[in-house]
Amino acid sequence: MGKFINPFTDLGFKIIFGREFSKPQLLDFLNTLLEGERTITDLKFLDKEQTAIFQGDRSPIYDILCETDSGEKIIVEMQNREHPHFKERMLYYASEAIVRQGESGNDWNYNIKAVYMVAFTNFVQTGYANRLRIDVRLTDNEGGMFLDKMRLIFLQMPCFLKEADECENHFERWIYILKNMEILERMPWAAQNAVFQRLAEVAEVSKLSKEDRLEYDHALKRYRDTYNALTGAEEKGMAEGLAKGLAKGRAEGAEEAKRDNARRMKADGMPAELIAKYTGLTVEEIGQL
Repeated sequence: MGKFINPFTDLGFKIIFGREFSKPQLLDFLNTLLEGERTITDLKFLDKEQTAIFQGDRSPIYDILCETDSGEKIIVEMQNREHPHFKERMLYYASEAIVRQGESGNDWNYNIKAVYMVAFTNFVQTGYANRLRIDVRLTDNEGGMFLDKMRLIFLQMPCFLKEADECENHFERWIYILKNMEILERMPWAAQNAVFQRLAEVAEVSKLSKEDRLEYDHALKRYRDTYNALTGAEEKGMAEGLAKGLAKGRAEGAEEAKRDNARRMKADGMPAELIAKYTGLTVEEIGQL
């Protein structure tokens, strides 16, 4: 087991970003993510499990749901396993957070507060290879901003390939740490940055409470089981594909060999019926050679 927690586990992600003592890390990361656009001075954590509006309501359970000092909602999700409708699911989550703003009060006039969805993915979405960050906004066909009330940001962790000494800014340092935390022996940049120093303190496995350590061990086992299952499925698929490819190649090679033999027999003047007998080709196929 590594010195620091695995951020891709449920509890690891919660400790880093989703608890009251995690607020400095979350604020720092979000402000880094939105640098040049806006600055969040404070936020509060909300109940991540939304109450049902009606019977049968499919209310989401967020990984992290918080509200900024100006009333904007920010949803932060970690997704390890690829989902066939993952983009639609994130859109649903963000839409749900918008819809719920109109639940109470008789004088509400659709003055919607913006909703930000930040999704860390431990996989690469189809059509977005080699892109760490995918930013989705509501724009018109000319590319202009239509409405700034919904923002979806996907961070594809496998696409980040830089080493520590190659990181060029604070955002890249954050991504490097999150991607490699479980195998780090020390927290890089902790001496120069108070947030990373604090992260080193709260994320050290040996400093977890007894209850958190038990929960973390179970969460880590679930993560590894999922990872091994996905890796096994990929390896099985590759092996099956290779076997099918080899079988197809052998069959095509054998077929071509029969045709080569038939051509030589035909060139030597052997009757088509006799060639068919020895090669298994039809008389019609031989006639086309």
